[in-house]
Amino acid sequence: MPQGSYGRIRVWDDFLGPDNDLTYGSGTVKVGNFGFVSVNEGSFEWTVDEPGGIVAITLDSGNDDNAALMAGAFKPSDGGMTMEARFKFSTLNCAIYAGFTETLALGTPVMPAEFATATMTYNGSGGMIGLQYDLDGTTDDFRAVAGDAGTSSGATRAGDTVTNGIRAEQTITADEWYVVRVEVFTDGTGQCLIGHDGGASGDLKVVAEYTTAPITNTDLFYAVLMCENRTGVANVLEVDYMNAEGFRDWSV
Repeated sequence: MPQGSYGRIRVWDDFLGPDNDLTYGSGTVKVGNFGFVSVNEGSFEWTVDEPGGIVAITLDSGNDDNAALMAGAFKPSDGGMTMEARFKFSTLNCAIYAGFTETLALGTPVMPAEFATATMTYNGSGGMIGLQYDLDGTTDDFRAVAGDAGTSSGATRAGDTVTNGIRAEQTITADEWYVVRVEVFTDGTGQCLIGHDGGASGDLKVVAEYTTAPITNTDLFYAVLMCENRTGVANVLEVDYMNAEGFRDWSV
């Protein structure tokens, strides 16, 4: 097939807006350059007391209400795919997922992975790879998750137990910045990285590396940053930037 000059597909937003007091309902809208899906209603507010452009997403107050910034779809075999976001959350009474998921309901989105007590549940019928935090866990931390068809798989480092996620070993604090980066390579292998405001170095930490088991490289994936309430109190997800990229399929 003919090929042009723009093989890389990239979605980026610094959320420099600003625009204020915008409300949303359930379903799909657009925030900057990203799609946005949610359960129930909420609001957007551009943060003006910090520099660099920040969008604040206030969820509805119901337990398990959620909202997600999303972009896609990307196919790893076309050249790999990457997502990265810098974000913070107003309270610990929530769950967060940042990464890629094959399954994303645009009407009533479901958290790709959820952690309760000491057990990770892998939702959806497709592949996923990302980092997840959940108040329902006994020990607060981000955990790398990867799996397919509702089961975990694929960690490569000795000692990593994949079933219940791989701890990032972070001290989780509300209203601090986190950076999550998820990379999937052309063959379907991948890795999850994290950076935290209180870290000793500016480098991102590799939390887990994965084989091709969880990601079929010819499947299609959405990049998502998702927040879900864990109590009947509205949470605020503030996003400094988000990036998602892959490559064009020149064969179609």
